[in-house]
Amino acid sequence: MPRVDEKLLARAKQMRANPTPTESAMWSILRAKRFEHVKFARQVVIAPYIADFVARSRKLIVEIDGDTHALYEAKDARRTAWLEHQGYRVIRFTNYEVGSNLDGVAAAIAAVLADTAPLPNPLPSGERA
Repeated sequence: MPRVDEKLLARAKQMRANPTPTESAMWSILRAKRFEHVKFARQVVIAPYIADFVARSRKLIVEIDGDTHALYEAKDARRTAWLEHQGYRVIRFTNYEVGSNLDGVAAAIAAVLADTAPLPNPLPSGERA
């Protein structure tokens, strides 16, 4: 198994400990298999990136873009293309969308999950992914 960059791991841990208000709102609905019975993790290292929310069993990444992302559209497009090349489906929402219409964002995520079949579980019963 390849080693994960320690700096990325430390940054992800720091981001989990200090979420933005928008990330906290999103996490409140995605955490603990509350949402569609799908396990999400937050601030997940998928080197060389850190993804906001990941449902590994569905290969789905949910990204929440702050105001500065408008300045980096080309960079975000390359990042999304790379993650998609790794087999993930990436959906993006703005801070404004999450803050003003959390129910609508949740409905959009549910629609994507309904269209994405779960992966077979290769782990023996009782082991965590």
